[in-house]
Formats: sequence, structure tokens, C-alpha cells
Amino acid sequence: MLPWTSSTSLKPTGRATPRLSKKAYIDKYDICLAAMRGFLLIIANILKSCVSEFQDLSIDEIARHCIQGTPEVSTIPVEPDISTTRIQSQQTEDKTLTEGTVFYDIRFTALAPADGMPIALIINFEAQNDFEPGYPLLKRALYYCSRMISSQYGTVFTKSHYEKIQKVYSIWICTAPTKAWAYTITRYSMKEENLIGQAAAPRRDYDLLTPILVCLGKKRYTELTGLLKMLNLVLLDNISSDSKVNTLAEEFNVETTPHLEKGVAKMCNLSEGIEKRGINIGKAEERDNITVKYVQALMRKSGLTIDAAMDILEVSEADRSRYAEIIEKAYTDKIC
Repeated sequence: MLPWTSSTSLKPTGRATPRLSKKAYIDKYDICLAAMRGFLLIIANILKSCVSEFQDLSIDEIARHCIQGTPEVSTIPVEPDISTTRIQSQQTEDKTLTEGTVFYDIRFTALAPADGMPIALIINFEAQNDFEPGYPLLKRALYYCSRMISSQYGTVFTKSHYEKIQKVYSIWICTAPTKAWAYTITRYSMKEENLIGQAAAPRRDYDLLTPILVCLGKKRYTELTGLLKMLNLVLLDNISSDSKVNTLAEEFNVETTPHLEKGVAKMCNLSEGIEKRGINIGKAEERDNITVKYVQALMRKSGLTIDAAMDILEVSEADRSRYAEIIEKAYTDKIC
């Protein structure tokens, strides 16, 4: 047991009510990462490989003692304009007065050892299947980090107690990157640069936000090693859920549980369903048809506007007007 695990905990202060039901996000393929709600050992593998504060801990230690509470999936409001009650296991949505609601896929607090004492980190996972959505994905990751910093006011610290700000990580798992980015893991962080003199601030005072891009690709998991192999297996390889669960247990020591089996089965069903419908992501026409159906389903089942539905599906600005025209034409044809 870690020396600080028996006496340290973060207590929830309240819970925000999700504005949209989770059913509204089932059709979003890149949200399949949300099935990792209870996959603590999978999350622990990602933390050990990507987050420097955990590199010296075992996977088991991270899973059992470092992840605080239950990771929140697609339920957290990130609200620059509107104050709201938040909880330490972290909320997952961001909203302004002038734009649609944006949800964090997964967000939670983790404790990491530092000089024998724990430090709290706020961790965000995002699953992304559009690597070029019309803007640099890295800038969006930096925005998410910035929001996780600013949203700590009133919860983690108040007034001028900026010393209490917690470090944040936004880890983006990209399932369909460009060829140059395929099977890479890239971490970005702030550093001190002396222009005149040799003054040195403690790293903990400026190293506070870190976006990370974890990029997969088109290979089979058997061609890979380490974290990339595990993520490729769970998120991309079209093999049976039983095979995935068995491989996770045998090669990555991920304990088999009913929740794990159910989550892996759900991801396999998503993959198989897309394949059975003949979707080829490289064919723009097929992709457009499916996206339009998803937008219409969200509008019909959740009462969303076209723009709000496209926000949830992360439709690029370049495609929005075309999809809007298709949907409006379908509506006009139906009433005529």
C-alpha cells in the first residue's frame, strides 16, 4: 500500500444533474471510450505510460489507490459563463451562453505521490476519430486544459489562494490520425526559460497543464506493443468481445469483471454495426449519410437544435452548412 493511501481522500461536495440523457450519446462512435467507466486497470495503464507522476508506480497501485471515486463519463458541465456546483470526481461538460454544450468524455481526480505526500491531478480522457476537424486538435486539448484550470475557482480554491491550483492533464486518444501521426504518443508541457540571469521557480508552480495526443492507426493489435497495443485491441480491432477480454487478462493483467465484459461487448457491437452497414470512413458520401442520421436521431430523441446535435457529434465547421441543407430538405420533402 502507498504510504498516504490510508488517510487521504477527496470528498465530494455535490453533484450536477446531466442536462442530456446518456442515451443521446450512444450513437457517437468516438464516445466508445466512455465504456471505460469501470476499467480502472485500463485507465491505470494509460496513466502509467503517459503521466510522469505515475511512471514509478505499478499498474495495480495506480488502479487501487490513485484514482479517486468513479470516473465521470459525459456528465460534467464546463461552464465559463454560468456558475454550478461541482464534485471532486469531476464534471464533464462545458457550456457558454453563445455555444452548444460540450461534454468531457471522461474526467476524474487522481492522487500521485510527491516527496512522500499526495498531490491531486485532474485527468481528462477524450476519444477522437476526426483528427482534422477543421482546427488544430492540439489547440482544443489546450483549451480543455485551460478550462479545467479556471473551473477550479470556487471549488479547489477561493479568493486569492492560487497556490491550491491542481495540475491538469487532457489525454486525447485519436483512433484515425494522419499517417505521420499514426502510432505516436506526444506530450506537451510548460517549461522555464531564462532570458537574463539564472532564477529558478519550483516546477510545481508553472508545470500545471499538459495535453497529450495518443494516436492509433490501421494496424492490428498483434503488430504492436505496450499501451498502443492495448488501446488498439480495445478500441479498433474487430474481434469478438470474448477474445478481447481474454487478451486483456492474459497480456495486460486486466481483471475480468461483468462490467468489463459488458463494456467491451458494447464497443465490439459498435464496430460490427458500422461494418455491417458498409460504412467506409474514407468515402465521404457514406460518412455524410451516417452523420446526418445521427444528427436527426439526436434532434428527434433529445429535442436538440441542428447546431446542438452537431456540437455533440463534433461536426467540423466546413461540413455543417451541407448537413443542415440535407436535413432541412428531408424535412421539407416529408411535410410536402
